[in-house]
Amino acid sequence: MRERGTGRTANIIERVLVSDFDYPLPAELIAQQPLEDRAASRMLLLNRASGEWEDRKFRELSQLLRPSDLVVLNNTRVFPARLFGRRAGAKAQPVSPRNPAAKEFLHGHVEVLLTQSHPAKDQRDSRVWDALVRPGRKIGIGERLFFGEPGATQEALAAKTKASEAEPNAPAAELEAEVIARGEFGERTLRFEPVPDFFERIERIGHVPLPPYIDRPDSPADRERYQTVFADAGARGSVAAPTAGLHFTREILDEIRARGIETAEITLHVGLGTFQPVHLKNVEEHAAKMHRERYSISETAAAQINNAVREQRRIVVVGTTTVRTLEHAALSGTTSGDAVNAGAAEADLFIYPGFQFRVVGALLTNFHLPRSTLLMLVSAFAGRERVLAAYQHAVAQRYRFFSYGDCMLIE
Repeated sequence: MRERGTGRTANIIERVLVSDFDYPLPAELIAQQPLEDRAASRMLLLNRASGEWEDRKFRELSQLLRPSDLVVLNNTRVFPARLFGRRAGAKAQPVSPRNPAAKEFLHGHVEVLLTQSHPAKDQRDSRVWDALVRPGRKIGIGERLFFGEPGATQEALAAKTKASEAEPNAPAAELEAEVIARGEFGERTLRFEPVPDFFERIERIGHVPLPPYIDRPDSPADRERYQTVFADAGARGSVAAPTAGLHFTREILDEIRARGIETAEITLHVGLGTFQPVHLKNVEEHAAKMHRERYSISETAAAQINNAVREQRRIVVVGTTTVRTLEHAALSGTTSGDAVNAGAAEADLFIYPGFQFRVVGALLTNFHLPRSTLLMLVSAFAGRERVLAAYQHAVAQRYRFFSYGDCMLIE
């Protein structure tokens, strides 16, 4: 049975409070596992002009699209960016030899989440990375870290550490890194020793970087499931999935194209900032702290997007990452009067209520964290009060939330 609801037009105010984007969410509605069938997700259809909503199924998407639509996807590929390893302890603070925990402190296990690489001429030689490191306070500049046990758990690494105490500074490792800089909130910059193919080793020893609200270890199944079916092997670089794309199957894509609906692909590498809460009181103050994410738009995709804009066809964007890419490209300006240019850049665009969209005509998106920049983006597109009213309905109807959860189509 379909249910409809209405919401009032959002008020665009000069100063927007972060607390305006809060909502209550029972913990049991946070999806911990994906559905066996990607396309079986529920989909809340929200009309941003009227504020009406309908409970639908994602499998109905192709029938809800218009034949003239252009559907734009983010084809980035998630890589196993979480590494478990050991630290040498060479730069750790002195610990009394009488302390039985001294050796574990100096040579214990460490967890690293790679967040963004520094530019390299060859993608295989991505040697310098920003990362989150745990335990961060114990790891200083100059510390050496060692990684290399495929599928290793913290317990297994601790056992190996104990067995190698006699030679802690020279463990066998697939990858070795030095901490070369320190940042805020536990961030470090790591420089890895050269290897023939950095990503090949990461694929072998790394773990899927599941979001922090998924309260379980990653499993082998996550390697396939926390990845869109249209992820490009040559577009590897995300530490989080563009989750609105997780609902698509090859069959759904075939249905869309069989109706004559055009699809285009861009690439934005999703960074850890997608999960970071906004700590400031006023939304506008977060603009200076907005994270950067690298993107690229091919000549083919740019031509498709520009043609759709020129012909006044609706551009249906899959995911907030794709929104950010297209709107950043549109704001960057073109030399030909087109909507977007082909090329690569870094998006640092913070979209919140009051933003004027230039490209996006409809949005497929998952449900987002309270007080997050992603919820603010969706609210900018559809109106804060309407979005929060729709979220309230989704909670009441027991929709599944966040990365492995259900979705919304906003038109």
